[in-house]
Amino acid sequence: MFIVDTALKARAEAGNPVRVGMIGAGFMARGIANQIANSVPGMELVAIFNRKIERAKQAYNEAGIEDLREVKTVEALEESIRQGKYAITDDAMLLCRAEGIDALIDVTGSIEFSSHLLLEAFAHKKHVILMNAELDGTLGPILKVYADKAGVILSACDGDQPGVEVNLYRFVQSIGLTPLLCGNIKGLQDPYRNPTTQEGFAKQWGQNVYMVTSFADGTKISFEQAIVANATGMTIAKRGMLGYDFRLHAEELTQQFNLNYTGHVDDLTPMYDIDQLKELGGIVDYVVGVKPGPGVFVFGTHDDPKQKHYLNLYKLGEGPLYSFYTPYHLCHFEVPLSVARVVLFNDVVLAPLGGPRVDVVTTAKIDLKAGETIDEIGGYMTYGQCETAAITRAERLLPMGLAEGCKLKRDVPRDQVLTYDDVELPEGRLCDKLRAEQDAYFANETIAQLAAV
Repeated sequence: MFIVDTALKARAEAGNPVRVGMIGAGFMARGIANQIANSVPGMELVAIFNRKIERAKQAYNEAGIEDLREVKTVEALEESIRQGKYAITDDAMLLCRAEGIDALIDVTGSIEFSSHLLLEAFAHKKHVILMNAELDGTLGPILKVYADKAGVILSACDGDQPGVEVNLYRFVQSIGLTPLLCGNIKGLQDPYRNPTTQEGFAKQWGQNVYMVTSFADGTKISFEQAIVANATGMTIAKRGMLGYDFRLHAEELTQQFNLNYTGHVDDLTPMYDIDQLKELGGIVDYVVGVKPGPGVFVFGTHDDPKQKHYLNLYKLGEGPLYSFYTPYHLCHFEVPLSVARVVLFNDVVLAPLGGPRVDVVTTAKIDLKAGETIDEIGGYMTYGQCETAAITRAERLLPMGLAEGCKLKRDVPRDQVLTYDDVELPEGRLCDKLRAEQDAYFANETIAQLAAV
């Protein structure tokens, strides 16, 4: 942070701001626009795409920017940038192709649309910062291959829990400990929530009800923890993660693990078997109903008895697991810092190390019937669960990011995981092509993971 703000200040003083284009103008995107416009010297949001052009205009207007140009061609966008103006468009490819944009922020949550977008951005040497865990958790490894070949960076962002977790993971590593668990703290987890149950909350906060439902039903956290696993080389302890819920089972869990439980994540280190964590190479997980919510945590260990003595002196306890946490994630406030890290320092917030370690698989939220077409993420029909990439491949499980639009060939009972054999994929989708390419590209790596299970 302190390197980034100094570097941005220098760019502001030099009259050479980092120039950013944004894809999407929803609730979170409008927050990013406001943040860049009013709180980030040395960075300019030069263009916003949205299918509904009025939404792009709204994002700028809410940030206090009224003088806008609607552009229809690359040339018009490039001229707007040269003149220091702000552009809106309903053609996302203009932002991918235009000179004068250093990086794009994807705030769509889409998979098929963003797949096309990212390949075009890479072809025109654009860095891309994702606020799109759904895309990253489905196609991140192969998209990173394309980015690497183009000589640009694909990165998730600070602010969302995965970025905050990996920042904490890097800190724990940097002081000499070995991280063995990256965790996310939730206030609610109910796989059967749907847009009807979440409608009131979504309206209260002005958010998309399907996105809100994906938070509540566990799909979003599954994507988030999958990309943390893929960025760190960690895995999961079981399908769906352990997911201890103190909101519902505090007394039972306290007795089971003999905890001195005060309600804080620091109390939970005895719940995890350090030998198992080491054998697995570390895991990602989540807990429900503990403090500090909605924060993130990393449990790490140290092998040096002298350093253990110091850690105990510094009130982290006797180990063998030590708890580190960040008590908040500030979403759009931190996204511009990610852009600056990528553009100014080539510092990736998080991206896959190689092939996938953890996938998110499609699970029936209700009894599904043959002939039905699966609705979107955060809908009425399915929820996502983490599964290892090796098992996903071996059992031909259907990735959650590809489920929308698939037609069911047979009935599937509630809570059963769907396979490719259960559905007909829509024709002609780029996301399916890229997923097949990802499976083939990393086949040997995934087979090796399966052999190690």
